[in-house]
Amino acid sequence: MEALLVRTETEAPRRSVVVFSLDEQCYALPLDRVKRSIRAVAITPLPELPPIVLGIMDLGGSVMPVIDVRKRFGHPSREIRLSDHLIVATTGRRTVALLVDQTKGVIEISPESYAPAEKILPGMELVDGAISLADGLVLIHDLNRLLSLDEETAIENVLKDASGIPVLAGKVAPTKLKTGHSQS
Repeated sequence: MEALLVRTETEAPRRSVVVFSLDEQCYALPLDRVKRSIRAVAITPLPELPPIVLGIMDLGGSVMPVIDVRKRFGHPSREIRLSDHLIVATTGRRTVALLVDQTKGVIEISPESYAPAEKILPGMELVDGAISLADGLVLIHDLNRLLSLDEETAIENVLKDASGIPVLAGKVAPTKLKTGHSQS
């Protein structure tokens, strides 16, 4: 007869986050939204982008906006350094590159160490919650709220105008050739 394993206590799942820094402050993003972290690369500026967008970059054929996270999180602006990193992540609508000082790594957080934003300070728009580490408090950001609807629309329009081809989630949308076949 086959034995049945029954758990008597409920164990909440752990979450993994990518920790990064701006100046001396650490922040985090949910790991399931992060595609990769790379060293800073050339960023192409474009006119009429929202102020928090530094420009665009091409990563393996995917064109994406580069977000000035320092500006969004209230840090003083500075020139891009060779040691800076770009975290490629997905918001609710698109793939973006977030310019950060350094990617620290991935950590697993327990439900006990996590405090939801509404318990810390209700109305924090960009923050999902926080965790306390030996180095200090780490704010976990909600990528769905990183860009406003107006910023999303402006980025979409500029990218469309710049290439003449619609860009969806960081990939060039298929276009029709004169023969009626699609190109990808």
